[in-house]
Amino acid sequence: MAEAQNNIPTLNRKEWQTMMPTLTATAAGGFVISDNANLSRFAMYVTSATVHYLYDHLNDDWIPIASGAFGTAIAAGACGTYSDWSSTYTATGGTTTTITVNVASFNINQFAVGSTVEFLSGTAANIGLRKTITAISHPATATGTITLTFSDAASGAVANNDTFRLSTGTYFVLMPGTLTATSFRKYDVATGVWTSCTKTNLPATWGTDGRMVTPSIMGVSYESSTATSGGATSLTDSTKSWTADQWINYQVRITGGTGIGQIRRITDNDATSLTVASSWGTNPDATSTYVIEGDENSIYLLGNSAVTMYKYSISGNSWATVAPTTARSGSPIAGMSADFVGQTGDAGWADVTNIKDGRYIYSLRGVTAALDRFDIAGGTAGAGAWAVVTYHPVLQTFATGDSTDWDGRYIYIAKEGTAAVPQRFYKFDVVGNAMIPLTTDWYLNGAALLGNKMWVRNLSSNRKILWLYNLGSTSTNLRRIMLF
Repeated sequence: MAEAQNNIPTLNRKEWQTMMPTLTATAAGGFVISDNANLSRFAMYVTSATVHYLYDHLNDDWIPIASGAFGTAIAAGACGTYSDWSSTYTATGGTTTTITVNVASFNINQFAVGSTVEFLSGTAANIGLRKTITAISHPATATGTITLTFSDAASGAVANNDTFRLSTGTYFVLMPGTLTATSFRKYDVATGVWTSCTKTNLPATWGTDGRMVTPSIMGVSYESSTATSGGATSLTDSTKSWTADQWINYQVRITGGTGIGQIRRITDNDATSLTVASSWGTNPDATSTYVIEGDENSIYLLGNSAVTMYKYSISGNSWATVAPTTARSGSPIAGMSADFVGQTGDAGWADVTNIKDGRYIYSLRGVTAALDRFDIAGGTAGAGAWAVVTYHPVLQTFATGDSTDWDGRYIYIAKEGTAAVPQRFYKFDVVGNAMIPLTTDWYLNGAALLGNKMWVRNLSSNRKILWLYNLGSTSTNLRRIMLF
């Protein structure tokens, strides 16, 4: 037994690996976007208003993509986030195992192979079904149709004007400065197309530092069961004993039976029932199976040296100011962060009678040792509420050059490093409120820069092998280390 224990330091040795350098050195405001599930093949690196890359984890290399043609230059405050789903596409026809689309309208690329397709409208028997794309065939010309083949037969044949989406993902990017009509844009991975999104209801200018957060994770649910009844804006499960209001601002999705495929944001709950934001198209009943998930339609925006936070509706293409019951006690400044915490693996946090998983956004305030937490479901009428988190030990501060990413019960933090000072890494235990030293990378970078440039990636099917990737400041260096 003693010999086995003596081997632990050797087995757990932190060894950094040098990966393929990026094609453009990092500059002020440059940042990387990764997905919350840490499963996406790509991470996006935004280095300027016109130059962007996808990093391919499978091949350890970079590919330049089309320019986002943003209306303002990259600088402090530039930020972005990833949404699990593509844009909505319209079929021109198909069969029970295929979908056809117009190549001129939706030039879906081979990156969609292996993704999930979800049918949204059209053929009634198919709505809500999810299948795996196994092959894509392209026409010889630019005027034909693309055929997507999926894994097993749908309930009915795909018809003209049926709509669907893919789990290939979308990157949302905000450029700082004086906001223009092209300051906030999204990139659809499946088609490689940039589209402008609204900036209405955002501040006239954006800067200092900023982060975007998507409060959902592909494939993760926090509750699943079968309803006992339903109403126009409700779902009842009399077998439950939930705490009142705990599910506010999550979403409920009908996965089977009556009303399959419908998704609604939850606005209220008591011990046995959910109230949803809008009426069901078909009321659920005792045959309806359901899951409760993070709200995949929302994006939160924090920063700009202000306590004010904004919320974006993806489907509505609209911004609204969040008015929490308890305001943030200090403004986030340079070196701030924001990370949504989904499943932690802790039984207490996963307790569906008093859920904590999927409920919080943690945000370092910058410069000081202050850490704040936003309760998505908290406050009066689900307005949310901020609280200060006291972590131990409290001496470590974080400032310009810091980056963060969440996985499991930890938020990983890269502390600023310079050409003379190696970069140190920590992990914050959200369950235990503890700041834990992780490692130091002695591979020196240049001057510390604003912009989130660290992310975690799962490279195994069982989610047991995680890698932390870090793109250095004022450099082209990409390094990674295995997380045990």
